[in-house]
Amino acid sequence: MDLSIFGYPFMQNALLSAFLGGITCSIIGVFVVLMHMPFIGVCMSHAAFAGALLGLWLGFNPMLGAFAFSLGAAAVVGPLADRGELNPETSVGVIFSLMLGLAFLFMGLMTGPKSAALELLWGSILTNTRSDIVVLGVVAALVVGIVFLFYKEIQATIFQRDMARAVGIPATVMLYSILFLTGATITASFSSIGGLLIFSLILNPAAAAYQLTYNMKRVFFFAAAFGVLSSWTGLLISYLFNIPSGATIVVTSSLIFLLAVIFSPKRKVKRWRKKPVLEVNEP
Repeated sequence: MDLSIFGYPFMQNALLSAFLGGITCSIIGVFVVLMHMPFIGVCMSHAAFAGALLGLWLGFNPMLGAFAFSLGAAAVVGPLADRGELNPETSVGVIFSLMLGLAFLFMGLMTGPKSAALELLWGSILTNTRSDIVVLGVVAALVVGIVFLFYKEIQATIFQRDMARAVGIPATVMLYSILFLTGATITASFSSIGGLLIFSLILNPAAAAYQLTYNMKRVFFFAAAFGVLSSWTGLLISYLFNIPSGATIVVTSSLIFLLAVIFSPKRKVKRWRKKPVLEVNEP
């Protein structure tokens, strides 16, 4: 293997993007997994895709459209679940169907070749610029910082939302913040992984980490490690075999999840214990 490729700026940008995106998506994925809302990644990614297609159709920056639509979807899911007395998954499903319809509508209204739209589907981490890395870095710092600063509040919101609200923790604000961070993360990673694949990088590393420990802090650590490992390994394989990087990263993360399931200590849990839980009272 010719290691000189790592000396080129485009490969260095790709490696840094993979590192930041792997950490950020995986940490957000922990929220998604523990709150039992895996469909939210699909919803947000399609919202970002629809917004990006609107940008292509109307002639403005697709990333601005992706950011606006993903955050808009995040702003609707929470209140719809609360005020409409719906299960959060139901709310996510309603928004997902709307965004999927809008995506097809905007694509149909576009004139000329659809090559730019197809690029949004699959992403291209090898074309990331310094500005893309800056956006990823800002979002990564925001996500990691919020986890460190509000770890106990997040933990209480995830496991006992009603109890957290009763003791004075702004559980609703925490929930909406998690939804907004999910939208921002998806938009920041959109150009690297692609609109139809980004939810897999959010879900798979976190789900793999959940298989290996009952400790929430370790879940965050393992998820971030698996996210970076998936991104770097997928990027290397895509370079060696000249195949799409986004798809390769997602396939790699899926294989890591399968290995985690195979070697999971939770498989040895007694049958009467239906659902393993994480440790809530941590030192």
